[in-house]
Amino acid sequence: MPATEAAVEAVWRIESGRLVGALARVVGDFSTAEDLAQDALEAALRQWPRDGIPPNPGAWLMTSARHMAVDRHRHDAVLRRKLPLLAAEARLDEGMEDPMTSVDDALDTSVHDDLLRLIFTACHPVLTMDSRVALTLRTLGGLQTREIARAFLVSESAMGQRISRAKKTLTQQRIPFQVPSVAELPHRLSAVLAVIYLIFTEGFSATSGDDWTRPELCQEALRLGRLLTSLQPDQAEVHGLVALMELQSARLTARTARDGSPVLLADQERGRWDRLLIRRGLAALDRAEELGVGPYTLQAAIAACHVRAASVDDTDWTRIAALYTVLAYLAPSPIVTLNHAIAIGMAEGPDRGLALLDDVAREPLLADYPQLPAARATFLRRLGRTTEASSEFERAAALTANADTRTLFLRQAEDARQGT
Repeated sequence: MPATEAAVEAVWRIESGRLVGALARVVGDFSTAEDLAQDALEAALRQWPRDGIPPNPGAWLMTSARHMAVDRHRHDAVLRRKLPLLAAEARLDEGMEDPMTSVDDALDTSVHDDLLRLIFTACHPVLTMDSRVALTLRTLGGLQTREIARAFLVSESAMGQRISRAKKTLTQQRIPFQVPSVAELPHRLSAVLAVIYLIFTEGFSATSGDDWTRPELCQEALRLGRLLTSLQPDQAEVHGLVALMELQSARLTARTARDGSPVLLADQERGRWDRLLIRRGLAALDRAEELGVGPYTLQAAIAACHVRAASVDDTDWTRIAALYTVLAYLAPSPIVTLNHAIAIGMAEGPDRGLALLDDVAREPLLADYPQLPAARATFLRRLGRTTEASSEFERAAALTANADTRTLFLRQAEDARQGT
């Protein structure tokens, strides 16, 4: 039973976005599509342990959801016109290798990827930028509300309300869930880039659970980003985002020790960094800088400083601090301010860094952000204030919902206490 449930969970992580997107296009409503997808998941949890996992689990979920849609809306006058389409698709699904083929083959669009076209579809400009990104991450990106809330530095309940309001807006304004025309794609690009980046960020540093990283999310985000470079080849920020993800992905394996424990940047075996990804990332950065400079390109340039350095001490922290200065001007945020303070502290000394972090600590949005006390602890430890450092590491541990991150902070707290 546990093995089958794990298989259902794995299939759900892979297929849920495509499933919700396909259903939303037919029923025209995100909430209804999510309900139907959840009903299909519950059916799988009941039937698969008894009957075995089907040969094509994604198609099974799609077929079940569409049959449920037919049953649910059989007497609904508005949706009755769509029943023949639903029934036909359900019959086709029985022999389909790809559960999205019958829907997407009919779409006249230059976006030749199922998930990417769904992301463009969901990022509708009738919503605010934050709302369209949050809604898309929740419905198509495979992220939980708490994970999205962390990215926006808000509470889980506040984020849940934001996503609900976005769904209601789309429903009330009768926005059709359809792929935008080629001419509309550039107007949705910023939101699409944000969605892909936040999927990658959650994969690189998981919000909660037992895993320090979620490589499958990083790989999917990088795949989508690479596709975007062919779709929008003259957009600097597309290449900038791909450069950032390539360079960060190069360090992904080294972020975990051979025994599975998490490893911080300062302690990583740099020989384990993926040189191919580094070369690809630096090439993408060169292309981005040829086209212009934006927030993702600046972050990629910061990542490049790290991968070019032989050690933490050899890192060009002065350049990183200067890049953060520009980033703070173009895309100000509390996280950028925090990272800027850390970079200055690394360049100019722990006293300076700690003073800046004390200013950053006045930002209400960072009150529960674990990286702030962790950064303070690092500078306190370098100043020999080990008791204070240990206390700050413990506070960071208390603020995180990720098991590996908590273990790491507690280990640092003990090391500081012991003076090691």
